[in-house]
Amino acid sequence: MRRIALAVAALCLACATTSATRLFRSGTAALDRGDVSAAVHDLEAATRLLPDSSAVHNHLGLAYAAAGRHDAALREFERAVAIDCDNRAAQTNLARARARATR
Repeated sequence: MRRIALAVAALCLACATTSATRLFRSGTAALDRGDVSAAVHDLEAATRLLPDSSAVHNHLGLAYAAAGRHDAALREFERAVAIDCDNRAAQTNLARARARATR
C-alpha cells in the first residue's frame, strides 16, 4: 500500500512539474510578445506549482514590472534572490527595481 501511495505522489509531482514548466514557458513567451496579462496569469500559476523556483519568480517579477505593478515586481525579485542568491538575472532585476523604488 505504501508503494502505491509513493508512486501516486511521484506521479502528482511529475504532473505538477510538467504543468509548471508549460506555464513558465507560455508565460515567458507571452511576455516576449508583449501580452502582459497572459504572462502574469501563466507565471502566477507557475509559482503556485513551483514556489521554490527562482527563475519562475524572476520572470513573474518581469511580468509585474511590465504591467506597472512595481511593488509586486520588487517582491518577486526579492523572492527569486532569496531562493537562489546566485541568480544573476534576478540580482540585476532586483537592483533595478530597488533603484526605481527610491526615485
